[in-house]
Amino acid sequence: MDVMLLAGTRPEAVKLAPLVVALEGRDGVRPVLVHSGQHQGMVEQALVPFGLGVDAWLDVPARVSGTQAELVSGLLPALDAQLRSLMPAAVVVQGDTTTGLAGALAAFWLGIPVVHLEAGLRTNDLAAPFPEEGTRQMVARIAALHLAPTEAAAKALRAEGVAEEKIVLTGNTVVDAVLAITARDLPAHDPALALLEMEIAEAGERLVLVTSHRRESWGEPLDQTLNAVRQIVETHPDVQVLFPVHPNPAVRAQVTATLGGVERVTITEPLEYPDLVRALRLASLVLTDSGGIQEEAPTFGTPVLVLREVTERAEAVDAGCAWLVGTDPEKITGTATRLLAGSLCPAQTPNPYGDGHAAEKATTAIERLLGVKTALEQARSYCADRW
Repeated sequence: MDVMLLAGTRPEAVKLAPLVVALEGRDGVRPVLVHSGQHQGMVEQALVPFGLGVDAWLDVPARVSGTQAELVSGLLPALDAQLRSLMPAAVVVQGDTTTGLAGALAAFWLGIPVVHLEAGLRTNDLAAPFPEEGTRQMVARIAALHLAPTEAAAKALRAEGVAEEKIVLTGNTVVDAVLAITARDLPAHDPALALLEMEIAEAGERLVLVTSHRRESWGEPLDQTLNAVRQIVETHPDVQVLFPVHPNPAVRAQVTATLGGVERVTITEPLEYPDLVRALRLASLVLTDSGGIQEEAPTFGTPVLVLREVTERAEAVDAGCAWLVGTDPEKITGTATRLLAGSLCPAQTPNPYGDGHAAEKATTAIERLLGVKTALEQARSYCADRW
């Protein structure tokens, strides 16, 4: 049976990659990875370290306005055509992207079961994060199978009336991805990261990794974050900052205006995934509004300051791996100073988002949804029939 997995952004590709690998190892299903075209080039780049490629691309018109309406209106007809051509047994969408929402709708309209990977994350505030909170709640209403990364996510789904038999607790596949890339221990590919790594080692300095890209962070909140980062650099002479900047021109302009040319601040293009994992391993501290990084950093015991007012990934905060600081410069700099001074320490606990077996659990759940017998089940059935 064909199982279509839909990706349009790099985080989707990274979290789907372990599931594709796991599905490829099974006899009863065949994964078909489809690129929606939402972020051209970034999906393909993210798949390479996992030895994967895109099986099909959607024929979507070039975007002009960049609005959500324009993206969805282009995706839906292309998805409908792709689904009618392939007629997969199920469609897997990941997380809370526009690609995921469009894919879930198109599949639902054709009566194809929707599998929601990373289901159940909630802030219960439709304005934060926007539009992601609304997107994932809408996908939840039509999904046939909810692959919840944590017990809190599963609990949120139950509270919304999702039937218990439709929820499977798997862990987050991003932990599978991090562990797979870490095991390869690839050297830095980005020249700026390679140089920075060498400088830090030679001078005995510490690395602070910073990322910020969410829509609610644009404008004044990002300016506050950037001023806090500048203050951290000025008050900690042994700190080097690495800031891979989101490709959005407005975000890049803000970052460059405040931090461009500042000593001990390195601004780069978005890092390839192995380089990002390497930076997380090297970092003494991370400042981010990224959901994925909140899940990845605890693998290495790297403390995280979450640059948001609320987070749907409260597990790291509850475990003592992360601190919710928003974009208040005083709160950011104060907490960062305590962590860098050692007066505040992250808890030394396993990653609360999984043990590296999420893709295997998700594959088993998909097989059960589709009525595919595993090798063990086939063997038992054979023995029962024979004897």
